[in-house]
Amino acid sequence: MDHSSPFDPVGHESLAVAVVDQIESMIVDGILKEGRKLPSERDLAEALGVSRPKLREALQILEERGLVHVRHGEGTYIAALSGRAMSPALLALYTRHGRAFYDYLEYRREQEAFASRLAAERATQSDKERLSDILQTLQKAWEEEDAETSQEADLALHVAVVDASQNTTLIHMMASIYDLTRQGLFYNRKYLRTMDGTGEKLLDQHRQIVEAILSGDPDRAERAARAHLDFVEQCFRLGQEQAERETRAAKRRKLSQ
Repeated sequence: MDHSSPFDPVGHESLAVAVVDQIESMIVDGILKEGRKLPSERDLAEALGVSRPKLREALQILEERGLVHVRHGEGTYIAALSGRAMSPALLALYTRHGRAFYDYLEYRREQEAFASRLAAERATQSDKERLSDILQTLQKAWEEEDAETSQEADLALHVAVVDASQNTTLIHMMASIYDLTRQGLFYNRKYLRTMDGTGEKLLDQHRQIVEAILSGDPDRAERAARAHLDFVEQCFRLGQEQAERETRAAKRRKLSQ
């Protein structure tokens, strides 16, 4: 049996129901997130300690409940459960009106400060190891000037902090919010990095958040999260003001010619 599997063998009282209960619990806890592909039928049945017919019965129940989606020839995936934070029409409206971006940052600041505080209080050893690994990836990406890896690790770190809060509502709600960030609809981290100069400030801010969580200091973790989002907002306000100055200057120049 694969001891690295997150699934536990189930008892024999009602095998299909026990499988359903375990997978449902893993979805609620944010362990199995939407879009994640489940192991193959053979591997999953072995990890759970059930026969493949019983596993198929359980998956059918989960599919009927709208929790998984079976793609024939591809596998079984956790269904889209949290939905979008905004409709496509509202997203388009937000991107046309820049002031909405600051509402988005304000929301993130409050939620991430709360998540960081909880993470400092509740993070498990596995959570801490995950955060440390991502921070090392961020450090290496910064040293190698790997913008793509840095951007991916940045978002992964924020997700890991929320996961470490152990608050299932936060985990699912913020997954939808981070989807907006992942799509680059509000801002592009490459632009933020140029405002930062070398990106070293961003790296240090992430390090402060992680170190506070690892040391179990909720006050410091909350302050670090707020400081990070405050910095992001400040950078974009300065960038927006500079862009407006350049636009006005260009218009004045044209009129003077």
